[in-house]
Amino acid sequence: MPELPEVETVRRGLNQLTLNQEITGGDVLLDRTIAYPFSVGEFVDGIKKNAIATWHRRGKYLLAELSSPSSTGRLGVHLRMTGQLLWLHRDEPLHKHTRVRLFFGEQQELRFVDQRTFGKMWWVPPGVAVESIMTGLATLAADPFSPEFTVEYLATKLQNRRRPIKTALLDQSVVAGLGNIYADEGLFKSGILPETLCIDLQLKQIERLRTAIIQVLETSIEAGGTTFSNFLSVKGVNGNYGGVAWVYNRAGEPCRVCDTPIMRIRLAGRSSHFCPQCQTLRGVRS
Repeated sequence: MPELPEVETVRRGLNQLTLNQEITGGDVLLDRTIAYPFSVGEFVDGIKKNAIATWHRRGKYLLAELSSPSSTGRLGVHLRMTGQLLWLHRDEPLHKHTRVRLFFGEQQELRFVDQRTFGKMWWVPPGVAVESIMTGLATLAADPFSPEFTVEYLATKLQNRRRPIKTALLDQSVVAGLGNIYADEGLFKSGILPETLCIDLQLKQIERLRTAIIQVLETSIEAGGTTFSNFLSVKGVNGNYGGVAWVYNRAGEPCRVCDTPIMRIRLAGRSSHFCPQCQTLRGVRS
C-alpha cells in the first residue's frame, strides 16, 4: 500500500503537472471507485469545468482544491493498496485496470489505475465540510511533518497502551500516513524492537522514535518513495527507496550496520522486519 512518502511523491507530481488546468470531462469505468456522490454522473458534472488550484496531502489522502468562476469544491483520492494516478496523453492505450479518467486540455488526462479496486475518489461540493464526506479524515492523527507532531504529542498517544509499538504506529489515529514499511524503518533507526509494548517505552526512546520516523520519511521522499509491487509516480516512474531500506523486505539479508541477518516475524497479522542486534527491548543501540 502506498504510504506517506509515496502519496507525497504523487502530490508533488500532480502539483507540477495539473495546476490551473480545467477538467473538461471524465469517464468512470468502475462505478464503485466513486465513494461520493453516489451518482457517477453527478461526480463527473461536479468536477467538470473546474480547474485544479492545488493538491494537498492529509495522511495517505490526496485532496485537490477546485475552482471555477462560480464555485469551488474538492476532489479527494485515496490510492489504498494498488492505486496509481498517471498523467498521460489521451491516445495512450488503456490499462485493463483503469477505473477513472479525468480529461484536460491538449489531449492530456489523469487516469486512476487500480488493480485491487480498493481505491476511492470523492467530489466534495462547495460549502460542504470535507470531513463530512471523506469521513476517514476526521480521525486522522497529526502528520509527522506537522508542528503538532512533537515528542509530547507522541508520548501522549502511546502512554498506557499495552500493545506492541509496531501495531500502534500503524494506527492512523496515532500517526497519520505511516504504514508497514516506514514503521519498520523508523523502529530500526530508533533501536526499538517491534514487539516492545508502548507502555514500556521511555521518553528518550519516544524522542528517538519521533526523529527516526521523520528521517526515514524524508529519505524516502527524496528517493521518490518505495516500489515493491504497484507504486508509480504520476509520470510512471518507480520509487527507489527499496534499494536502501534498512530492514523492510530484507529478511535473511545482513544488517547494513552490524551484518546480523535481518529477521521477520508476524505481528498482528503483518510482517515486521528488524535486526536482533541493533534493536532491543530497551531500545539501546550497540
